[in-house]
This record gives sequence, structure tokens and C-alpha cells, in this order.
Amino acid sequence: MPIVFFDLLNLMTLSLLELAADLSTNKSDLPSPEEVVANLLNAEKTARKEKLSNSFEDLIGTWRLRFITGTKQTRKKAGIVLGAGRYLPRLIKIQITYAREQNKSSEMGKIENSVQFAFLNLSLTGPAKFLAQKNILAFDFTAITVAIFGLKLYQGYIRGGKRLEKEFYQTKISKQAFFAYFLIQENFIAARGKGGGLALWNKNEVREN
Repeated sequence: MPIVFFDLLNLMTLSLLELAADLSTNKSDLPSPEEVVANLLNAEKTARKEKLSNSFEDLIGTWRLRFITGTKQTRKKAGIVLGAGRYLPRLIKIQITYAREQNKSSEMGKIENSVQFAFLNLSLTGPAKFLAQKNILAFDFTAITVAIFGLKLYQGYIRGGKRLEKEFYQTKISKQAFFAYFLIQENFIAARGKGGGLALWNKNEVREN
């Protein structure tokens, strides 16, 4: 996975975000939410200025959500510009997985978003496509799996998922959910969602059940 170029000032940004994303970082050593947000914005600005480009291949793997800010709608309701953001509790495991799909182009694949809390696991899956020129990853969740103690209770399509999967690659990005990635490193990634919120994930080398 390529590591994007950063000047000396932005290496400090890179170091702080890596510290924030790392689950092994002691709570007392974690950067404040305000610092994380400021550095995410700095990284986003750098990526836009340098016109950095990645590929779907750079996202292949499983990433655990570590830090988020609110969406535009929630920030508006709160009467604030961006919001400090917050780290996710360790007890709640939210992971996103990108995988290749056979017989598809290199910029097309699959996405899985899973939420695990105690003995309950909820997983949403569907198709994904990457627009390298804009570093945008569009996706749609078309199927769901619900499991308790590893035992599947339900698995199937949602919201006309079977039809939506067939139409996905021809549908305009403006009508789809997406992440605009502005930082893709070996151990962590960061993006802005369609709603305007920021997110930071750390890499899981081995998929956890």
C-alpha cells in the first residue's frame, strides 16, 4: 500500500493521527478530540492541495472505526460548526471490510460493515466502487446478517437489495452513499462521509469474529 507524501509539518499530523487510531495507545496519551479534528482537517486540506490519488487496492482489508465527528445535520441541530468528535468505546466494535470481487474491474469490489457488541453481531454487505480521480468510495448495503453467539439468526437481502446490486455500477455517485478518502496509510485511513462527518479507522491485520 503506498504511503502518500507529506512535508515536515504534515508528518506531525500523520504521527498524531496514527497515535489516535492505534487501539494500543493508553487513554492518557490519546490526543484530545479537538486535536484529532484539527489534524484530520489539515490532512484533508493537504490531500486536496496535492491532488493525491489512490486505488481500491489500497483499501483492501478490515478497518476498525476509531474516531468520528457528527454529520452536517447533527452539527446543525447542535448549533456548532464541526463538533469536537469522539473516540468510539472499546466495547463497541465497528469494522469496515473491503474485498475484491471476481470478474469485476480492479476498482470494483465488496463492502461489509459490521457492528459487534457483547454477544450480538450485525453485518451489512453490498457492492462498492472506487473513483480514483476523486478518491471516492461509493457503496450500497443490500444484505444483512444478524448473529448471536456466532449463530446466524437471519441472513438475506434488504430494501430490494437484489435489484439494487444489479443496478449499482450504473447508478450515479450523487445518488449513492460514499466516503471521500483523504488519508490512506498502511495502518490507518481517514475519510469524509457524504453527510459531512469525518471518520478515522485503524487497520486490523486479521479479521476478528
